[in-house]
Amino acid sequence: MSESPLLEVNDLSVSFFNKRKEIQILKSISYQLKKNSITAIVGESGSGKSISSLALMGLLPPKISEVTSGTITFNGKNLVNLSEDHYQNIRGKDIAMIFQEPMSSLNPSMRCGKQVEEILKQHTSLSQKIIKQNVLDLFEKVKLPHPKELYRRYPHEISGGQKQRVMIAMAIACKPKLLIADEPTTALDVTVQKDILELLKEIQKETEMSILFISHDLSLVAEFAETVIVMYNGEIVERGATDSIFNSPKHSYTKALIKARPSTKYRLKALPTISDFMAGKFSSKIISKDNRQASHKSIYARAPLLEVVDLEKIYLSKTSWFSKNRAFTAVDKVSFKVYPGETVGLVGESGCGKSTLGNAILQLDKATSGVLKYRGQDITNVSKTALRQLRKDIQIIFQDPFASLNPRLIVGHAIMEPMLVHNIGNSRAERKSKVLDLLDKVGLDISAFNKYPHEFSGGQRQRIGIARTIALEPKLIICDESVSALDISVQAQVLNLLNYLKEEFEFTYIFISHDLAVVKYMADQLIVMNNGKIEEIGDADSIYESPKSDYTKKLIHAIPKGL
Repeated sequence: MSESPLLEVNDLSVSFFNKRKEIQILKSISYQLKKNSITAIVGESGSGKSISSLALMGLLPPKISEVTSGTITFNGKNLVNLSEDHYQNIRGKDIAMIFQEPMSSLNPSMRCGKQVEEILKQHTSLSQKIIKQNVLDLFEKVKLPHPKELYRRYPHEISGGQKQRVMIAMAIACKPKLLIADEPTTALDVTVQKDILELLKEIQKETEMSILFISHDLSLVAEFAETVIVMYNGEIVERGATDSIFNSPKHSYTKALIKARPSTKYRLKALPTISDFMAGKFSSKIISKDNRQASHKSIYARAPLLEVVDLEKIYLSKTSWFSKNRAFTAVDKVSFKVYPGETVGLVGESGCGKSTLGNAILQLDKATSGVLKYRGQDITNVSKTALRQLRKDIQIIFQDPFASLNPRLIVGHAIMEPMLVHNIGNSRAERKSKVLDLLDKVGLDISAFNKYPHEFSGGQRQRIGIARTIALEPKLIICDESVSALDISVQAQVLNLLNYLKEEFEFTYIFISHDLAVVKYMADQLIVMNNGKIEEIGDADSIYESPKSDYTKKLIHAIPKGL
């Protein structure tokens, strides 16, 4: 007789209600989770994967959503329509959850140790002394350095990876039977991501809890889960053992998700998007080594567009009112050249100095010392008028397009605004015509002109950000983690767009990212940064094939090899 499942979801449907209109998010999904197992749910934003986890936790937003049919049976008990009091006894104790963004999940006004203590106080009758010791033991278990010191720190005083470990400590504090991990590594460095997944696997093996791992990254899932459930448009389109799903996917959507991720083995001319693949328009044209060499011969025969010479950025900080200033070198004597038409990839872990270097080149945060040359001219200490002109030529695409767009301006006006500042276009009609053309070029309908940023998805907002950047006709664009928060398939669309625009407008890119697979796909030259210094520099393919430094080897080794 087979053992009964820990979790059984049967014909579950969830709807949201907006102005009396019902929108069905989950459409009669059914699946089971065995005890002592790791199951992954994969799919893009809007597929319903996170809503399914919120339904399990009883955290669907009240009044605007409800379970319209089906059952959720956990440990023999149906959780649908369970009262909030009953759910509070289960939540955190029997079913725990690690959320995608630890900073928004942790209380910024409470010390980390106290936040983990709260859950033990709620679900146990242990004394304060034992609870504190349990928290310190948990911090050791999740491999946080200096547990006693971290116990007293606030969330803003620790790194992203450490915040995620605090969240894991909180989630496993009461030894839950089921742990839901909702995109727990999305915004983390590749090395931190690897550490977090190895930690979760260790804890699962030790405690024999089940993990429901929710992600859009199939290469990650391939290394972590035993069973995979693929969701698309609120439905389960495929399920099975991990090896079976990845080696012989049956559904077109699963195949498309696998193909959309840049490969580290070869470079496609264009990444397949979900819509292309589903429509059978997928092109498998590869950029050969000969193509690449010919392109590089043309690029490097020209004079450099930008020269960075011994650039240094030092920050001064005080640990207390009466202490002396402490110097921290964020960028340490960095030198390199960027050529017209080139994409320079800049990689390294958080804190390595790559974004600080980008800001110093843009002169948003001026360098402490060193020289910047643009088109052979020294621009290190230019006048405000010259700097304003320079800002037109050197632009940036930010990581979070929503934060960089004014929510009160319609998209058309947001794109026209910098054009007006830099006197591009002779009239409003001319500028509007150019904006409509740009919207078309970045793959958006011209109706986007009169809409507000909140009316668009993350990928669409990134396209708007790109349109706003290229409206100024820049020569050099710094892409600072500009695809790191996007779904795999949306990421493919944006990367294809950047490459298309590069050819169309002869752009030059400095492409900053912690995702080494993406950087390898985009870059001609690769710069690896560590502790403010250049660890390694050279042709992107050569560095990936035979890295010289141990740090670069560690970064490459940490890339998920599941696909």
